[in-house]
Amino acid sequence: MKFGRKITTNLYDEWRPFYIDYNLLKRELKDRTTTHTWDDKDERDFTAMLKRELDKVHDFQKQKTAELSRRIRDAEKDVHKLVAEESSPSASEPSPTHSSDPESHQARPSDYGPDEGSDDDDDMDDNQSDASLEDLFHGLQEEVATLVADVHDLALYTKLNITGFLKILKKHDKLTNLPLKPTFIQDYLEERPFYKYNWDALIVKLSKLYDLVRTRGHPVQGDSSAGGNQSAFVRQTTKYWVHPDNLVPLKLAVLRHLPVLVFNADKEFEQKDAAITSIYFDNEDLELYLGRLEKTEGAEAIRLRWYGDTDVKTIFVERKTHREDWTGEKSVKARFPIKEHLVNAFLRGEYTMDAELQALVDKGKKTQAEVDSMIQLASEVQYRILTKQLQPVMRTFYNRTAFQLPGDPRVRISLDTELTMAREDNWDGRPRAGDNWRRTDIGIDHPFDQLPAEDKELFKYGVLEVKLQTQFGQEPPKWVTDLVQSHLVEAVPKFSKFIHGCATLLPNRVDLVPFWLPQMEIDILKPNTGYLTVERPTKSTPEQQSGLLSPAHSYVEPVSEGEEDEEMDLAPARDEDRRTGLPHEDVAAAIAFREKSLKERDVDASQFSGGSNAPEEVCDERTPLLKLPRPPMVERTVSIDPLAPSSAFDERLRERLQANKNLPPRAQEGEVREAAGLDEENLREEDRLLVRDWTAPSGKRIAVPVRIEPKVYFANERTFLKWLSFAVLIGSIATTLLNFVDANDPRGLISAALFTLAALLAIAYSAIIFVYRAFRLRARSAEGLYYDKYGPTLLCFVLFAALGTNIGLRVAEM
Repeated sequence: MKFGRKITTNLYDEWRPFYIDYNLLKRELKDRTTTHTWDDKDERDFTAMLKRELDKVHDFQKQKTAELSRRIRDAEKDVHKLVAEESSPSASEPSPTHSSDPESHQARPSDYGPDEGSDDDDDMDDNQSDASLEDLFHGLQEEVATLVADVHDLALYTKLNITGFLKILKKHDKLTNLPLKPTFIQDYLEERPFYKYNWDALIVKLSKLYDLVRTRGHPVQGDSSAGGNQSAFVRQTTKYWVHPDNLVPLKLAVLRHLPVLVFNADKEFEQKDAAITSIYFDNEDLELYLGRLEKTEGAEAIRLRWYGDTDVKTIFVERKTHREDWTGEKSVKARFPIKEHLVNAFLRGEYTMDAELQALVDKGKKTQAEVDSMIQLASEVQYRILTKQLQPVMRTFYNRTAFQLPGDPRVRISLDTELTMAREDNWDGRPRAGDNWRRTDIGIDHPFDQLPAEDKELFKYGVLEVKLQTQFGQEPPKWVTDLVQSHLVEAVPKFSKFIHGCATLLPNRVDLVPFWLPQMEIDILKPNTGYLTVERPTKSTPEQQSGLLSPAHSYVEPVSEGEEDEEMDLAPARDEDRRTGLPHEDVAAAIAFREKSLKERDVDASQFSGGSNAPEEVCDERTPLLKLPRPPMVERTVSIDPLAPSSAFDERLRERLQANKNLPPRAQEGEVREAAGLDEENLREEDRLLVRDWTAPSGKRIAVPVRIEPKVYFANERTFLKWLSFAVLIGSIATTLLNFVDANDPRGLISAALFTLAALLAIAYSAIIFVYRAFRLRARSAEGLYYDKYGPTLLCFVLFAALGTNIGLRVAEM
């Protein structure tokens, strides 16, 4: 779809006058370039038009964000006022009379009629009061839903407008051969950076309000301290990538079910409160990197982490340990705090944490058991750093938005944005961290313009983590399942910031790369599936619905020369008979009728194109009987259950890699391209086509997850012992023949020799295969002689030859 039609379709109608007038700018550009040669006056006039449009968009966004903040504050006041009114009657009930005589407060039967004096009147008043309060809360719920829709539409407003400016500047430079885009971005867009607005502060306020209204002014209370009780915890975690266009819709979708977790509710939110920075350690052999990548048993990751800006005084030393399923244990993250000025001494082994951690017990902050565990952890981490010569290798920075009920860790969702990896090592001769435990030339000033490009990796997606506590067998909530199956996320199991940073920043030291690295050049943006759509309250009229409005006056934008947008493909689908489920004859008739209708429509359009004032029909993705433009070939990841255990992913990935190895290169290129051009919106979930070329970068290998359990070694040993028992049986036959056959009987000696040869071959062959498989298992190689299709056949043939020879010789003797 062309952008002029897209912005007209997706805009919020009430804000229509405040969007960039892309079609006007495009018409002006086309008229001036086609009627005469573009001159300096045209350049000045067009630049002035762009300035006016930019001022309009910038001022409107600034006004709307201020208005949204004010409306959120007003709604919070209304909630607190309603809560106060709700609790005031129960706090103190005024007496109807001021008499001091207790008897005067008691009603006498003679004062009332037969039905008077009952509780019905009081109940009616209470019910009316409750109904009134409920109506007021319902009104607040609609107001909050409207606020959520406004934030969503304002984020989409920002995206559409910045895209419009960039597209019209690109079109200008192409048609006029004048480079306006660089100067306009630097001189004007950077001065009015409406597209850089950070929505986190607004979303935090909106989440707090949403939680207040949802809980009727009584939000769930609990421990929201940074990290909480995380000295040793176990969670089931699944990870996803989120396209930048889906970040705000995803946050708005989640906050309808979980509030934003704020660690200090009494403090006004600042952007630095969401910053998390970690320093990862490894040695020059990248031993920890390879262990985490190959998922070996006991593989560790050691990092130093802090929250907020670089001036914080408390640093957390963390160790993540991977455990295989066969051990019966879960992967664990454990940590302990240390003062910033003591970090270097601790890393050099000059300082131990015993006294400082023991002081936590004296202050009553930790129990003795917890402190003993942290002291042991500190000793083990210090020992690993000294013996393995670990040093700072990489830094990760990101802003985290966490969603969780305070004190309730059953469902925790975190979204990390602006993820950046930066080098900390000094291995190439360039001092970065130097002798310090971290480099000091950067802080939390994303995107770290002071760093050279080779020292940083700006990750272009957000990283979503869904953490569930399912040790008691609970099923995940339905809204969580809908979320991870929606178009907003792309499942990337086992994604690791540490692994990705090492693989991209240390290409000369890394030969083994993770499976997701080839996907970085692929756009993960998916068609909208309809899940988790942000909608306005039902009281709104259809014309006020965002994104559902058809323009009152459709405008068909002029097509400029060299237009990059593709025309619609009106050809029928190749597999239409399978898609529709109709018989082949009916499908053929329908296709013929449609082609006839399209030809008639083209003829009618050509007849009325001369002077007719009839409005032209605008065809978009909702137009029936038309096949949409073929989207670019989008490769998808392996299709798995997003909440399935990691072992399921291991099997699917290994099968996909093996299958791709057996395919001839580009043997079915035409079929692949045809499959990639199908309209994904019209495909059922089970019919989706997964196109995956697992191609590693040049000189690299993709790490295939391989799970080696102890029972695999035992199986290898059992196979060897089975072969030995076979060899012993054949050897017993040979020994019997040698001992009980007459020495002058050549036929018996020949048979004994053949059986002895078969036994020796079985022993030698089984020993060689046993040693070979043992080495392959230790190397964690998924390829090797695990299925033996030649050895048994050969040994059976030798045994058959020995038996046949023995029988033949004895028959010839008779």
